[in-house]
Order: sequence, then structure tokens, then C-alpha cells
Amino acid sequence: MSKVVIFDHPLIQHKLTIIRDKNTNTKTFRENVNEIGSLVTYEITRDLQTKEVEVETPITKTKARILAKDVVIVPILRAGLGMVDGIQNVIPTAKIGHIGLYRDEKTLRPTKYYSKFPIEIKEATVLIVDPMLATGHSAIAAIDEVKANGAKDIRFVGIVGCPEGVEALQAAHPDVDIYVVSIDEKLNEVGYIVPGLGDCGDRLFGTK
Repeated sequence: MSKVVIFDHPLIQHKLTIIRDKNTNTKTFRENVNEIGSLVTYEITRDLQTKEVEVETPITKTKARILAKDVVIVPILRAGLGMVDGIQNVIPTAKIGHIGLYRDEKTLRPTKYYSKFPIEIKEATVLIVDPMLATGHSAIAAIDEVKANGAKDIRFVGIVGCPEGVEALQAAHPDVDIYVVSIDEKLNEVGYIVPGLGDCGDRLFGTK
């Protein structure tokens, strides 16, 4: 079974409180989601493999280490875009793929309308990024898609999850570790996380 990592760093928890607040404006919300993306990257990459290389410093040659594999960031559109810049600030060499999914408001099931991935995805560490892990359906569909394109080393990176979403994702993809800032209480009857932070995509882009 995959592991679930919950970030308890004071700065991350502080920023989570800001984006939970319904009075936080679009600019501040977007900035804090982006900053959370940067802060969680140190933990989600803690166990990345490295390889030894030789470099020449201004003083002498020495042995050093670099990442052994590419990193590919795959945001689930739209809301996943809010964390991409923050992650890429820490991993500027990362490639970026995209997967577009929309949710049927009656069935709560996702439908794919777009996907595009770098060719490196087959051998890379792939970060599936979506701030919300609610029903888990979108995350499962996104992981299905990247696996169909050859990805094997996959991690889910979010901000707020709930027990239902975690359970569904672990059942569907027990090989994918889950990284979130909070596991909230539950889903409500229309598939929103409680207490959550509302519709993250709408709040990021000012569409509601």
C-alpha cells in the first residue's frame, strides 16, 4: 500500500489557513497556493535517486551528485496549474505535461478532454499535481493516463484531501504515494471537501 505524507511544517500550515479563508482575494490565494507548491517540493523529492559525476570547482576536480532521472510535473487542469510554478522554482529542469479533466456534476466522474506529455515520462519521476483530492476520481484518471503512456514512478501531490479520496486512490493505485498538507473531515453530498477551501480552480482564476 502507498504511503500518505502530511506536511506539518508551520509555514505550510500558516499558508493553508490563508487559502481556507473565504475572504482571501484571488491574488493572495494564488500566491499562497504557489508558495505551498514550492515548500512541499523539498519533501516530495527527498528520496529521489542521484548519480555520481565529476565536476571541476574553481579549486580542483571533485565527485558530486546530480539527479539520476528527469522529473515531469503533470498538473490536472485547471487547478493543478496553481502549484506548477512553485514546484518548478525548486526543480527548474523539470519538464511539464498536462492533462485536462472536467467533472460531471451529477455523477462526479471525470472526462478527459486533453493530454500531452514529454517523451521523458517513461523513465522520469512523475508528479501528478492537483490541490484537491476529493472523490479521487480525477487523480485516478490522470494516473491511469500517465501509466498508459509508460510512466512507472508516480507521486500524487496535493494540498487538501479527505479520507474518501485517499482510500479510492490507494485502492486504484497502491504504488502511488500521496503527499498532502491536510486530510480533512469528509466529502459533502455534492463532492466538495469539508471544511476544505471551496472550488480551488475558481478561486485561483477568479471565475466565481
